[in-house]
Amino acid sequence: MSPARRPSPLELKVPPVAVALLVVLAMGLATRSLTGAFWISPGPWRLVAGLGSASLGAGLALAGVGAFRRRGTTVDPRHPEAAGQVVRTGVYGRTRNPMYLGLALGLLGGAVGWGHPLALLGVPAFVAYLDRYQIRPEERALRAKFGAAYEAYLREVPRWL
Repeated sequence: MSPARRPSPLELKVPPVAVALLVVLAMGLATRSLTGAFWISPGPWRLVAGLGSASLGAGLALAGVGAFRRRGTTVDPRHPEAAGQVVRTGVYGRTRNPMYLGLALGLLGGAVGWGHPLALLGVPAFVAYLDRYQIRPEERALRAKFGAAYEAYLREVPRWL
């Protein structure tokens, strides 16, 4: 029998919105470190693409929050054990994490808007952090609470897209 897995002290501790804000700050600082090194040429298209991605992300995240509220389940990601049910309708029929995907798209929009290669690194860093310290612990808690219903959801709907 293998020893029980010890949770990391970071699991389910830092709200994903706070992580996203820290990443935005890091992305902004990175863009100042190498001025003039653009990976997308300056111009209105960069701004339009950045705002488009950020807007899509905001809409997706808000749709996720709305679906949880309509079903009367918690939107506090630090306490997945407080979930009232597995929400499978609306955006949750396409992605298991629309709120996190929305934040990632918002970060991508910021990176495109800044047009700097270092800013772009914030997006995979955010996704990797969430996957390890938020999503996997959430999935463990929801498996324990909802069992077979949640296992079926995991098989049918992708984590991100």
